[in-house]
Order: sequence, then structure tokens, then C-alpha cells
Amino acid sequence: MEQVIKEHERVDDLQLNGLKIIQNPESFCFGIDAVLLSDFAKVKEGASVVELGTGTGIIPILLSAKTKASKITAFEVQESMADMAKRSVLLNDLEDRIEIICDNLKAYDRYFEKSSVDVVVTNPPYMGGNQGIPNEVDLKHISRHEVLCTLEDVIRVSAAMLKPGGSFYMVHRPMRLVDIVSFMRRYKLEPKEIRLVQPTRHKKPNIMLIKGVRSGKPELKFHDPLIVYEDDGDYTKEIYEIYGNAQIDVFGKRGSIDG
Repeated sequence: MEQVIKEHERVDDLQLNGLKIIQNPESFCFGIDAVLLSDFAKVKEGASVVELGTGTGIIPILLSAKTKASKITAFEVQESMADMAKRSVLLNDLEDRIEIICDNLKAYDRYFEKSSVDVVVTNPPYMGGNQGIPNEVDLKHISRHEVLCTLEDVIRVSAAMLKPGGSFYMVHRPMRLVDIVSFMRRYKLEPKEIRLVQPTRHKKPNIMLIKGVRSGKPELKFHDPLIVYEDDGDYTKEIYEIYGNAQIDVFGKRGSIDG
């Protein structure tokens, strides 16, 4: 099916199973954090997956190639972003596996029964504090700041949707670790695994991957840190193994890890 590409949009080849994604560089493009989350999340064959806040749909598209999930449903509140995500799903002939819902994740109960989902993944806004929506709606502002939902909303909704024993995967900033663990415990999402991501071996971590299990037993495992760049600025061997050569070409050298 031929897709309409709108002004300022481009089609990026992910170099993974022939997949492509529609993006608008003037609004918001996916970053390395989304790619790392899609690798960190473990999805069993036949599992139902929900993503909260999909942006242009990169995570469900990657998960469709990397897993045998039965159905991936992704929420996106911004209409223009959801529209791009829907067109990318059609572009890749994935409409039988991926559904994009244009609605606030807080309205999840219009679409799902409680305790009905196997896996929830999310790459939520990193910046706390409701600073309000600018007069001219800024898609990047909404994507990066807790304007239309909060961290607590994301964790509360995830816990409500997950089956007992279901898995929660999130990428966030280490500076929010105390808030994240506090909210997870409040809503009975037991933190089970954490992996910190460092730009280089000599820089402090600025991304964190965390897994929780609904009603899981207390036991937290820290993985070895993931190093993104060698000292010469090239990606590390592990990053190349995570990507293959896929999103490397989309980012170019030095993606959004320093952002």
C-alpha cells in the first residue's frame, strides 16, 4: 500500500527485515533510548504487549521483528505523531500485529481489562514538572516533559494493565531512580533488573533501563553498565550487536545519547 508522505517528513530504512519508519525531523525523531529498550524488553511467543507513549511507533515496529508477540498495541496522545505511527504500520504491512491508539494512556480502561496484558514497555517523558503546554503546541516539549501524563501515571497504568507476573520495561534517566522505584513499589511492580547506560567508559550513566514484575518477589539485579561509545567516538561492539547496522545509519555517528 502506497503511503502519503507529508511535508517535512522522510522515510528511514531501519535495515532490519526491510522495515521502514516515517519521521518528521522538525517535530520529533526516535533516539537510541528507544532502540535499547526494544532490545532490553523480553517478550515470549504469543504474548500481548502494550506500549505507553509510542511517538512515531519505533518500538512496536522493532518488537514486531525481534519478538513473536501476538499483538502489540501502542498508545500515543499526540494526533500528528499517532498518524505517522499508523502510516508506518501500514507501510510495513504490520496492521495485523500492531495497533496504534490515539488517546491518553490514562484512558487505558476504555480499551483493556485490568490484569489482561503480558508485557508493558514505555519510553515516557523524562522531565518532571508540569510546565504547561506552550501557546504553539510543541511536539518535542510534550514528548520530553510530563505535560499530559506523569511518571506516576505511567507506572500506575502499567501495573493496572499487567497480569500478575507480567513484565514492565522502561527506559528513563538515572536521576529519577528514587521516584521510579518508589512508584513501582506503591503499585506493586517489583523492581527486578536495572542496567545503567554510559555514553563512554569515563562518563556517568545518563540512561537507565529497568524491569519490574507485577506482584514479584523482592530481588533486584544490576547488570553490567552498557557503554555506547568508544573513546574515538565509534559505537562499541555491544551496541553494534544490539543494532546490527540497523538504526546506526538513521542516527549517524553519535546519536541522541548525550541529549
